[in-house]
Amino acid sequence: MSHVHILGIGGTFMAGLAVLAREAGYRVTGQDGPLYPPMSDVLARAGVEVHTGYERLVHADDADQVIIGNALSRGNAAVEAVLDRGLDYDSGPAWLARHILRGRWVIAVAGTHGKTTTASLVAWLLEAAGLEPGFLIGGVPENFATPARLGRSPFFVVEADEYDTAFFDKRSKFVHFRPRTLVLNNLEFDHADIFADLAAIKRQFHHLLRTVPGTGGIVVNADDAALADVLAAGCWSGTIRFGQGDDCDFPLHAAADGWQLGDWHWRAPLPGRHNAMNTAAALLAARHAGLSMADGIAALAGFRGVRRRLQRRGEAAGVEVLDDFAHHPTAIAATLEALATDTRPGRLIVVLEPRSNTMRQGVHQHRLGDALEAADQAFVLAAPDLDWDVGAALAPLGARGHWRADLQALIDAILAAVQPGDRVVVMSNGGFGGIHERLLAGLASSASTCAGSGR
Repeated sequence: MSHVHILGIGGTFMAGLAVLAREAGYRVTGQDGPLYPPMSDVLARAGVEVHTGYERLVHADDADQVIIGNALSRGNAAVEAVLDRGLDYDSGPAWLARHILRGRWVIAVAGTHGKTTTASLVAWLLEAAGLEPGFLIGGVPENFATPARLGRSPFFVVEADEYDTAFFDKRSKFVHFRPRTLVLNNLEFDHADIFADLAAIKRQFHHLLRTVPGTGGIVVNADDAALADVLAAGCWSGTIRFGQGDDCDFPLHAAADGWQLGDWHWRAPLPGRHNAMNTAAALLAARHAGLSMADGIAALAGFRGVRRRLQRRGEAAGVEVLDDFAHHPTAIAATLEALATDTRPGRLIVVLEPRSNTMRQGVHQHRLGDALEAADQAFVLAAPDLDWDVGAALAPLGARGHWRADLQALIDAILAAVQPGDRVVVMSNGGFGGIHERLLAGLASSASTCAGSGR
């Protein structure tokens, strides 16, 4: 049995890679900082031995290869040990391409937003048709309860991220995947820690475009000006253009009880216009892989969503707590727009952790107030190491905007503000200090206290 040791194993991509390697027969060990669900649960279920911390390199001396995640840089003690000892190492995307994707029909889903949901939809549509695809998705689709599996057919669905590959390979991860079907969902500036501007990201997307064979297909959002620029730089494959304008192959319009995509009508499995675009892209990608549109639409009713995408975490004292991965102003606004379509009584309370590198740098601080406009109340963790003024960013919200520098103080403020019937949606791309459970426990405790006092 070959042995791979994965540094940075707790990331969504690397944890999925660990699952694939285990299924392929490898012994898998790994190292990372403290992990949090759902990936900590995924690795535990896969039986992967994980060492917490990078103070030294463990398990690696008897490994055939070390796979190094893109979160690790030169200076990391474990990385330096790999280099000093002359161990064989590779990046996660390159290992995936060499050992799992070779010879398969790769369906890659790229874009700034909606990759996880769209990739999960494509995998489910193929699964419902009995095609048993392999997949590696940066989240956990509820239909499969795992972010990755090898599958039993030529098809492999991969979430194609534009972030860089590793400290020794600064190309975007997705250039390794060589898709036959490529989805380009949308494109705007993000990842300010590695990209200087939007032009730099467009260049990486065009590198991806160059890898699609002439007999392949590119499903592209025709409404997106940045993607139009990418295609204009050169395209050697057939395009399948969809969008909410009329200048495309498959126009998407809201219908009385769902959505109309060209000649096809379907009922939305997920709320919101952004999810209608995700669903349209998934249907067209599955169609390019050979699935009939009728079979794809029929399968939508069985789609169960993705964890951390408006996932219901619980309810206490009449307050529902939801979890969502949105952390970019565009995604925050789209998620709140979708929630606003729910006509149930009660207020919408948003709790946000600016945690991504781009948000921490304050690149989008001037868009934050508008992104949160649909919230009845907004609470933001203003961590002391943020170098921008959260209060100023929330000023457009007036008295609806709140911020605290300490997590417990933020939780206390939320608990003091919520009322029965409210929905609290927590937005972060991390664990947020277990805030979901702490809010639910606080709500349950307050309800118990009120009941005990006869109130």
